[in-house]
Amino acid sequence: LFLLLLTVPSPAVIWRFVQGRKSSRRAVLLLGLCDAGKTLLFARLLSGRYRDTQTSITDSSAVYRPSQDKSTNVTLIDLPGHESLRLQFLERFKAAARAIVFVVDSVAFQREVKDVAEFLYQVLVDSTVLRNAPALLIACNKQDVTMAKSAKLIQQQLEKELNTLRVTRSAAPTSLDGSATGGPAQLGKKGKDFDFSQLPMKVEFVECSARGSKGEEGEADLEGLEKWLVKVA
Repeated sequence: LFLLLLTVPSPAVIWRFVQGRKSSRRAVLLLGLCDAGKTLLFARLLSGRYRDTQTSITDSSAVYRPSQDKSTNVTLIDLPGHESLRLQFLERFKAAARAIVFVVDSVAFQREVKDVAEFLYQVLVDSTVLRNAPALLIACNKQDVTMAKSAKLIQQQLEKELNTLRVTRSAAPTSLDGSATGGPAQLGKKGKDFDFSQLPMKVEFVECSARGSKGEEGEADLEGLEKWLVKVA
């Protein structure tokens, strides 16, 4: 009995172990479809400057120190958004994710909503993502453009599309695409229409503009995103 007691870890030890595992995850992943503005967002956060970008075919990473708190840092990782690449890169980096920034093109959103919801669904039902529950920010980019949809509308439309996907996928006999990121996980609460509050991770929405209202010459509008990064760092 005495030996048995010695081998049972105390709640304090378990807590330190859990916290240690979380603190070892220092990556913030930038995800989203092609042309959502992830790479420009990545560049703006790191240098503050505008730069011409091309569609990414590999990952880029750099240490980011929030301007409001230089004593802390995270590793920003910009992942390709192309349909043929995005899941394999998510597979590579998901275990290290402390947080995820899912970037949405607010201008093209109405046209791309089904594709956006499809990719987001694949992220949200991933077993590693569900287990680690990294903080999730939906960054509604390109708000400098008049036709941009609001964060509120984007949230409502995504919840509706994710709910539809959940119903159709739960009825399907196989996983999403046979990859490890598919899987049988149930999204949200059974018997209720899906909304983001049902997820194990905290989900927030923010409006931003990596380009800025004056285009290349202007400053980006990333205040909400930067404040969120300070919280998760």
